[in-house]
Amino acid sequence: MNERSEGRLLRLQRALGQGGSLRLAEAAALCEVSEMTIRRDLAGSDGSLVLIGGHLMLASDPRHAPVYDLAVQRDRNAEAKRRLCQRALATLEEGDTLFIDCGTTLTPLAAGLPDDMSLTVVTYALNIAEAVSKRPGVRLWLLGGGYHASSCSFSSDDIGETIRGFGLNKAFLTAAGVDERQGLSCFHFHEVAPKQAAIATAQRRFLVVDDSKRGLVRPARFAGLEEVDEVIAEQWLDD
Repeated sequence: MNERSEGRLLRLQRALGQGGSLRLAEAAALCEVSEMTIRRDLAGSDGSLVLIGGHLMLASDPRHAPVYDLAVQRDRNAEAKRRLCQRALATLEEGDTLFIDCGTTLTPLAAGLPDDMSLTVVTYALNIAEAVSKRPGVRLWLLGGGYHASSCSFSSDDIGETIRGFGLNKAFLTAAGVDERQGLSCFHFHEVAPKQAAIATAQRRFLVVDDSKRGLVRPARFAGLEEVDEVIAEQWLDD
């Protein structure tokens, strides 16, 4: 993130320091830039500001959903995640190049990659890369940039372009919120670019999601349900 972006975000944080919210248009006017520029600033930020329903607020605002913490999520619905990843593993084919999303849902997938299959994995998540690095025969591409400890992931200005440079056969995606009308969303704006790039590039897109995400809408929307080819989920999405 450049100094101008950092300066705009600091100005907005100060404006919201006493609580309340700003409409996106008001935030853009305050910083004397376009609404799209504010959106780009947020996408590259550390998540301290969130945009919900067209209103900008501090992530620490009590009206906002709790901030995602990977350490907290690690053991939540662990058995369901393991079962879902077993189903995801069954879709793999020899020579596949895979995109594996960040978070804890897909950790069992990364850890369970078969030893007897030649695969390439592209990820921007350190916990996924760590699991993949222990699998013999798997070629790993870890995309770097600024590190976000809460989600154990990286971001950079060109991450989307980098992902589009890979010939992805399959993309395994996660979401913190899945809503029939609002679509797929996550807590962190820096995750939007890699998720959208993987969706745009992969031959087949799989959403892997447990029941706890049902009906939730998180701050950063990245796709509609129709943009994935298959949902690997529990009964509530299988009917």
